[in-house]
Amino acid sequence: MRRALLKEAAKRFPWLANVTLYGALFAGGDLAHQFIAQKEHMDWKHTRNVAIVALTFHGNFNYCWLRALERRFPGRSTGMLVRKLLLDQSFASPLATSVFYTGVSFLEGKEDVFEDWRDKFFNTWKTGLLYWPFMQFLNFLLVPLHLRTVFMGGCAFLWACFLCFSRQDGDGTAGLALAFLLHPRLTTATPPPITPPPTPETPATTPPAIQPHQPTTPPADTQHTDREEE
Repeated sequence: MRRALLKEAAKRFPWLANVTLYGALFAGGDLAHQFIAQKEHMDWKHTRNVAIVALTFHGNFNYCWLRALERRFPGRSTGMLVRKLLLDQSFASPLATSVFYTGVSFLEGKEDVFEDWRDKFFNTWKTGLLYWPFMQFLNFLLVPLHLRTVFMGGCAFLWACFLCFSRQDGDGTAGLALAFLLHPRLTTATPPPITPPPTPETPATTPPAIQPHQPTTPPADTQHTDREEE
């Protein structure tokens, strides 16, 4: 029933359905990452910023991009599929990754919006080559055109988890992301502040107690000697 409603909505309102579902799934990836990494301290502003970037750019761009590819290279032959995949990974994927890093940084008000992009773009793009060509191959081969953006949104749910982790705690590499999946708390835990070792306290010196003056009595031998002299 739900699948039929989704297909009907995508046919009647293809742009609205595809863009909305794509943005919701992409933002859901950020929520999933935060739930795994920092469930006690959810950053709802970061999820809002991710949703804004996904709705305003990624959803609209992918909707138009997939249709442009299909018009230019129609069909599902091997040659057409290869052309679509090459263009998608050489142009669309780097552009989408760049907009994510710079867009979220801009919404957060960072002074240098290109800082994350400079540090993590190339690693992220290389990691994407291990994931997106296979997903897009299935998309171009099996999914009808009016549902391709929604299918990308489902794939982008996992990809958004990786992107949000890379932006906050990672470096864009698949190895660190795998370490996060295996040990999320250890990967994202902030190290405790370094405190200097305690200095040994010098014990307070107390002045020696003053003993009361005791009158000294001469020894017994001395007393006898004095008496004999008298």
